[in-house]
Amino acid sequence: MPVVMGTAGHIDHGKTSLIKALTGTDCDRLAEEKKRGITIELGFASLDLGGSDSLSIIDVPGHEKFVKNMVAGAAGIDFVLLVIAADEGVMPQTREHLEICTLLGIEQGFVVLTKVDMVDEEWLALVKEDVKEFLAPSFLADAPVHAVSSHTGQGLDGLKTEIATFMKDFAPKRRTDLARLPVDRVFTMKGHGTVVTGTLISGKLSVGDDVVLYPEMTETKVRSLQSHGSSVETAPAGRRTAVNLHGLDVDDVERGEVLGRPGTLFPSTVWDVEITCLPSSPKSLKHRKEIHFHHGSKEVMAKVYFLDREKLEKGESAVCQVRFDKPMTGVYGDRIVLRSFSPLRTIAGGSIINPLGRKVKRFSDDVKRLESLIDADPEDLILTQLELAGNAGLTFQELSILTNVASKPLEKMLQSLGGQQKVFLFDKETRSFVFGGHYDLLAQGLIEHLKEFHKNEPMKSGVSRGEIGSTFGKKLPSKLFHAIVEKLLKKNDIVAVQEILHLPGHKVSLASDQQKLRDTLLEVYEKGGLTPPNIKDVLEPLELTFKEAASVYRLLQDAGLLVRIKEDMYFSKSAVDGLQKTLEGYFTDHDELGPQDFKELVGLSRKFSIPLLEFMDKEKFTMRVGDKRRLRKQI
Repeated sequence: MPVVMGTAGHIDHGKTSLIKALTGTDCDRLAEEKKRGITIELGFASLDLGGSDSLSIIDVPGHEKFVKNMVAGAAGIDFVLLVIAADEGVMPQTREHLEICTLLGIEQGFVVLTKVDMVDEEWLALVKEDVKEFLAPSFLADAPVHAVSSHTGQGLDGLKTEIATFMKDFAPKRRTDLARLPVDRVFTMKGHGTVVTGTLISGKLSVGDDVVLYPEMTETKVRSLQSHGSSVETAPAGRRTAVNLHGLDVDDVERGEVLGRPGTLFPSTVWDVEITCLPSSPKSLKHRKEIHFHHGSKEVMAKVYFLDREKLEKGESAVCQVRFDKPMTGVYGDRIVLRSFSPLRTIAGGSIINPLGRKVKRFSDDVKRLESLIDADPEDLILTQLELAGNAGLTFQELSILTNVASKPLEKMLQSLGGQQKVFLFDKETRSFVFGGHYDLLAQGLIEHLKEFHKNEPMKSGVSRGEIGSTFGKKLPSKLFHAIVEKLLKKNDIVAVQEILHLPGHKVSLASDQQKLRDTLLEVYEKGGLTPPNIKDVLEPLELTFKEAASVYRLLQDAGLLVRIKEDMYFSKSAVDGLQKTLEGYFTDHDELGPQDFKELVGLSRKFSIPLLEFMDKEKFTMRVGDKRRLRKQI
């Protein structure tokens, strides 16, 4: 399995010389590095340990001015080689580098005392004791300590053997389905074009893959791949990889961007994170404090917003929000490092608990929900992330980065939670889910909305889908609203008559005079059949205006008893249904129907025949072709 080892330690303690002695590769490639004799940028090498995979190595600078470069490299390593010069012992960047490794979640490594050829045995023994005391509270407390000399070769074979033995049983956990390569170097290669390098922290990349540089959303394609100087067709997770990108200039890419597959990462300007303020921090971390924020190979300016306090004291941990000027992309569980402005040093770090953060009210219940995301088991993580997402819900791919659960197990968990009605799939096309509790509240809310409507509009049989969608469902995803309606209809919690929704058992409440008018109108139009009277002729004997009778007309329409053909013309529904049956019979023996054919078939004047024909077209019962009509079912 591909593994990445990184160096750490104070400037001039021999990190680069050690890597050269182990691998034969000089990681100082820049002219300025050669001139000044110090490492400025990240260096890369590989060590052949005799297995199927070479060990990738990242060499980091030790000078305090280049700690940001050190963090960019350390973010991609699996275990560390902490280098301490025997003639100097533990120094400031020894401490800071170890703190950074701890904050990045690195848990294993080796300790190497270099330059042992420059000290005597007595001094070396004292340094070893000092180093063990320094490492006692750290993850390297029980790590083997190797005394070596890059100059004479002393101890190098033993170190190699120890690393090889360690590698046999070391298997870092990495996702294989989410390709992410944080870019730590960009350059041009003659004859190839733009090349980016980085550690493929998860997933895989293959030649020909469509890829995107996040968060700028720059689309490109993988032209070729190299790993450890050799061309490969596919690069797996955990491998130092050089990617030749199609159609991009060097200026189109910068360190810190993340190379991934399209539609798999989601830029956001707000992250919810859990951080710990280092005991060695010069001072506490205050609410709204601006800091240097490190994630992967990227460094940006950001502000920290505490949700349950005004400041974070040394040694304390808390959930907070980090807000950026420009979007960033991350995944649940990614490690982060915070550095202060003055003095410029590492003060805190932790991990992302929500890379798609939303504004959260301070000291609210949502703060407790965010806290519950820390170390939550996968199913609880899914439910809490959906609960925090509200009625907007989350897509499958968003849940993938919000839980850091691989696709296949995530699919199984969602199916299980769906079966328990804890989550609800409301859009199969986008694979969007909503928290089951939110769905239940929305369903009950829709029922309450109809209750209130019936109370305020007792003369109406119900409310149309369109109207309730633009009121109750206004702020909901349209497919979620329709899914709730369909489920309530299926359970008979609401009833639909055509497009009108109402509660079961609801009956229109009419005053005695309104009930009398309803019965009179229905009788008149039923009797009128296909030659109904004018509205004026209906209402004048009743001494009513249309405005006064309009509500009863609407009631009859909503109940499906009257059909409005045009503005001032109504027919009984039974008459329209009878006409459609007559036309269906006609079209059994005829392909087309002309206006004269229609007039002869039903014996109607132009006053009624033209509006009725146009109504049949509008209702998609017939289709007009020239001056003829055809039955749509036959087309």
